Amino acid sequence: MSTISYNIRHLRELKKLSQETLADDMNITRARLGAYEEGRNEPPIEMLIRISEYFRISIDLLVKADLRKTDAAALMNIGTNRVLFPIIVDKENRDVIEVVTERASAGYLNGYSDPEYVEMLPSMKLPFVFAGKHRAFPIQGDSMLPVCTGDFIVGKFVEHLIDVEDGKTYIVLSREEGIVYKRMYRTGNVTFEMRSDNKVYSPYELHAKDILEIWEFVCCLKTSDKKEEEINMESMMSFLRSMKVDIERIKNE
Repeated sequence: MSTISYNIRHLRELKKLSQETLADDMNITRARLGAYEEGRNEPPIEMLIRISEYFRISIDLLVKADLRKTDAAALMNIGTNRVLFPIIVDKENRDVIEVVTERASAGYLNGYSDPEYVEMLPSMKLPFVFAGKHRAFPIQGDSMLPVCTGDFIVGKFVEHLIDVEDGKTYIVLSREEGIVYKRMYRTGNVTFEMRSDNKVYSPYELHAKDILEIWEFVCCLKTSDKKEEEINMESMMSFLRSMKVDIERIKNE
């Protein structure tokens, strides 16, 4: 039997579903589902997508990982298993960093998975390269001092909740809060405490089902001490070049 076969049956049993119930939900026959679970047949990509969305487990985990040996809830893909992740590349087919401007941030909750919205965002490159997908977000308020209104956080996309580490800072997009920058602590398999570094602000709990995206802190673009007319892509890149020594130190660490 294949890994997919074991995983489909395991996920069904975790939800305490009968084969008939799951087959009805998938709009297939019970015999066809039985063939998938017994390894006599493998689901086509269209069916994998439906199963993936139904159980909120990413396709790569469904195909590659033996979920019987893991906590499936903790491996849930962020963003209700978004199959499409818009990525902008340059002429050399290299990823660029999209910048969510303060004006664009108001529409990010609705446009984060829309390729047309993402394509319209301004982009930049950093004078260093890290693996993964990155994006820059504007900061509002003073809850994470010394980072404050006018600064930008560059974050690396976090695909799975299991990769979130206690005490690290993240840009988090959620249905209720929108874009926030907080320090995260796991309080359960699917719940997190969101803390501010400024103790004036009380911590609050966030459930995994409400999380649409998580971006791990990579660096801060400190623009809050600049005049408004000075804040543009050219000045931000000039600032990064002037900070090259500090960036090299961060990269080495």
